[in-house]
Amino acid sequence: MEHFALWLGGFLTLGIFSFLYKDNPWYKLTEAIYVGISAGYFVVVYFWDNFYSKFWVGVFPHKRLNEAGELIAGVEPDYWLIVGGVLGLLMLMRLLPKVGWISRWPLAFIVGATAGLWLINYFASFVMVQIQNTVTPLFGMDYSASLYVIVGNIVVAVGTFTGLVYFFFSKEHKGAFGSAARVGIFFLMITFGASFGYTVMSRMSLLIGRIDFLFGDWLGMIK
Repeated sequence: MEHFALWLGGFLTLGIFSFLYKDNPWYKLTEAIYVGISAGYFVVVYFWDNFYSKFWVGVFPHKRLNEAGELIAGVEPDYWLIVGGVLGLLMLMRLLPKVGWISRWPLAFIVGATAGLWLINYFASFVMVQIQNTVTPLFGMDYSASLYVIVGNIVVAVGTFTGLVYFFFSKEHKGAFGSAARVGIFFLMITFGASFGYTVMSRMSLLIGRIDFLFGDWLGMIK
């Protein structure tokens, strides 16, 4: 079975790489296998992590077991979870064409709740933290910061200010105002480049892992 798993992994990996040549039945087969296995895996995970562990055990706590397999007593049921269960059930109405419009209600609730949650998270993580780092004294709170910290504080302050100037479209970008906007463009390009480079490196790590599997585990050419 170990050799079969290695050959199957090599077959599927080469099937995905075959798309570099052109779209072909081998690639379509491996893609369908990948999508199908992923869908089945997440169905099982979501069933046990959400439906059973949260909804079923929350509404019927008397059926909750500890690590020893014994029933846990004294836990009150949380009937508010039934609201989420009903919304999840209504989401399945999408599968029925005649009543598919009902699924828009739970979908709207999910989109609105998620947008509100992430709005607060992004505001706290990016806006407030950015403001805090921008208004930090350049020489530190006790004026004993190192040169590295001082330069970093200056870069953050200048980058934030010039970036805001670039997005200020009520005034024409000319003169000193335009120069500040061009400096802001410079900081924005560095930020976008770093983000893009991080994305490329993460994809490269996946590629390196597959190459290491093919030439190491599968073919045994590298140790």
